[in-house]
Amino acid sequence: MAEVTVVLGLNYGDEGKGKVSTFLADKCDIALRCTGGNNAGHTVIINGNKIVFHLIPSGIVNNGTDAVIGNGVVIDPKVLFEEIDVLKKHNVDLSKLHISTRAHLIFPYHIVEDNLQEKLKEDDKVGTTARGIGPCYMDKANRIGLRVIDMYSDSFEKKLRRNIKNKNKVFKLFDFDTLNEEEIVKDYLKYRDMMKPYVCDTVSYLHKAIEENKRIVCEGAQATGLDMDLGDYPMVTSSNPTIGGIQTGSGLGAKDITNVYGVCKAYASRVGEGPFITEQVNEIGDKIRELGHEYGATTKRPRRCGWMDLVALKYAVRVNGITGLALNHLDTIGKLGKTKLCVGYKLNNKIYDEYSDDIIGFENEVEPIYEEFETTFDIQGETDYKKLPKEAKKYIERIEKHLGVPIKFIGTGPDNENIIIR
Repeated sequence: MAEVTVVLGLNYGDEGKGKVSTFLADKCDIALRCTGGNNAGHTVIINGNKIVFHLIPSGIVNNGTDAVIGNGVVIDPKVLFEEIDVLKKHNVDLSKLHISTRAHLIFPYHIVEDNLQEKLKEDDKVGTTARGIGPCYMDKANRIGLRVIDMYSDSFEKKLRRNIKNKNKVFKLFDFDTLNEEEIVKDYLKYRDMMKPYVCDTVSYLHKAIEENKRIVCEGAQATGLDMDLGDYPMVTSSNPTIGGIQTGSGLGAKDITNVYGVCKAYASRVGEGPFITEQVNEIGDKIRELGHEYGATTKRPRRCGWMDLVALKYAVRVNGITGLALNHLDTIGKLGKTKLCVGYKLNNKIYDEYSDDIIGFENEVEPIYEEFETTFDIQGETDYKKLPKEAKKYIERIEKHLGVPIKFIGTGPDNENIIIR
């Protein structure tokens, strides 16, 4: 039977989705990326070598696993080929890579626009990665975007020049440097030829694979809290990193999906601006950051750190239809001595045990309700659930009880092999 397994982030990204996706892809035929762009970073450690993926599904490192960049992804060709060069050095077979004809392209003017828009927001900056992701999706919605397939059209150069000219007019208005039209056109005509061996109709490719009873893993990017519609708007990403984005970003139907795994950490972290009810701006937050090596894979920015929020996670489990959980960094909280779980919110003398829109705009006034746990254990690299200490099992069981979903995978260290399968 064909299987389509989805791996999604449940918080604000950086949960360790790449580790879970790579493990699952080892038993699958196709690894698929559906949303976002190179504002995402999946760090995978293989045989002691750290590889950071930004666009290409990390499952490609497995023998026999093809990789697909779906139509919902926005692609910066410069970044794509930098990543391809790195993978070639690690002897990864790039003939297994397939890029959707329908995926939209990022151009240098999108990156300039990203910086301009952040500047114009003044004190309301979102804290984007300035990779041009948002402006690319804006052009997509405005119907002036250019897709991979458009590069092979006779009108490609004409449309690209039109866009560059119009963008330069805007940049001039705001005293931003204009871009060199000839240089961009030359670069993208070169990228067109370089990309051609990988380009195909991925929607047909995926459905044919399902008909052939192949197994597919969909690697999510970012996470539920950053979803354009269901996240902490406006401090969100520019796409839908929830289950809906998997479908629209791949062409897969709802009936094709068999399992949806949600990934979270044994604590919580966030990059950029936005609400973070359980954030610890203190020594505990600093300690979690250092123990968990919480620095962005893409930006290197230090991440904001705090306690695990079961209220927010329950919301994410519901909207994504999660069938199983992956809990990473259990080894990290074992070094803290004591760890807290947020099991409810208090706002204006009202208790919330599930997420409510009543909280929107009042996050700074919310008082988290915590339960405290003893977490003094060393489980680095453990792969057998039976060997976990009672304190670790108690923490896991409390999470499962609150969320009503079983924890199937438990991360016990940075390497891909440091994982417990239940």
